[in-house]
Amino acid sequence: MHSLSYKPENKEPMDLFNLGKVSWQESQLLYHALAYSGREALVLLSPATPYVCIGFHQEARAEVDLDFCQANGIPIFRREVGGGAVYLDGNQFFFQLVLKRDNPLIPARKDVFYQKFLQPVIDTYQQIGIPVRFKPVNDVLAGTRKISGTGVGEIGECVVFVGNLILDFNFEMMARVLKVPDEKFRDKVHKTLQENLTTIRRELDPDAATRWNETNLNELLGTGFQKLLGDFQKKQIDADLKVKMDELASTMLGPDWLHQIGRKQSGRQVKIQTGVNIVQKMHKAVGGLIKATYELKDNHLFGVTLSGDFFCYPPDAVGLLERKLEGVAVPDLQETLERFYSEQQVETTGIGVSDWMMVLQK
Repeated sequence: MHSLSYKPENKEPMDLFNLGKVSWQESQLLYHALAYSGREALVLLSPATPYVCIGFHQEARAEVDLDFCQANGIPIFRREVGGGAVYLDGNQFFFQLVLKRDNPLIPARKDVFYQKFLQPVIDTYQQIGIPVRFKPVNDVLAGTRKISGTGVGEIGECVVFVGNLILDFNFEMMARVLKVPDEKFRDKVHKTLQENLTTIRRELDPDAATRWNETNLNELLGTGFQKLLGDFQKKQIDADLKVKMDELASTMLGPDWLHQIGRKQSGRQVKIQTGVNIVQKMHKAVGGLIKATYELKDNHLFGVTLSGDFFCYPPDAVGLLERKLEGVAVPDLQETLERFYSEQQVETTGIGVSDWMMVLQK
């Protein structure tokens, strides 16, 4: 039976790349190069300049405002790890754990994997005075707000786990770089981000927050990972890794890689944290186009906005329906809509319960 800190006899210590600030390209290419080279390591770093990073299965044109990013000199990178589009900068301190798939430290179940390898993040936040907890599947929460973003993927013969400590976060820029259907949707993303994401500077009083920086936070984080992985040997990027990174750069920094066609989506959805999404869906009904924008939180609807080019009577019927839908659980949607039409003197010509269900179900 392997303990959490199990390290086989005569096994070389794992490599530790504690690099601090690096170029945004190196911040992504390094862990890809390690994985494709079959080299286990823990990497601690942050990007010297901001960029946008999208998940492997996403489509850049659908997720990111490419014109805005180009006009403002913000690069975009597609990683070989899943998850969503995110704005990254030097106030987020990243860990990148690369393990071979047959490493006995890797739990068979994904939920156990996240809980195990997020423990160093949890311990680090606790040590600096921020009480946090693990929320399945892969969130670390301070109160009800997310305070670490994470993702996992298989690259080459390795499993790669990436995540961060968040000193500060540019909520406005995160909302701005996303491709959104309209400004109302952007405002909802911005508001929901602020309500559901937090940072070290937000959680600690100003004097306490100034004591923590990339150097001492990474020292705590590295110590936490050492308890799981055994001793480390400190490394810098060597010639073999540099060659591999250059090889990957020739593909991964090019437009063909970035603009691969991802999975087709119906409408627009932005994940804020586990169980919290901003959704917009449209449906062409017989009576006209209808559109719904709302926050889906733990399978309940909040802040529902309904619009379109349909006719209804009385004129305030849509506002009344929006209020009736506030806080409704998705399984109760159909019953709520049927009751609304049966109890209210409302006419929506060519639009019925089944049409609203098309835009209100995830």
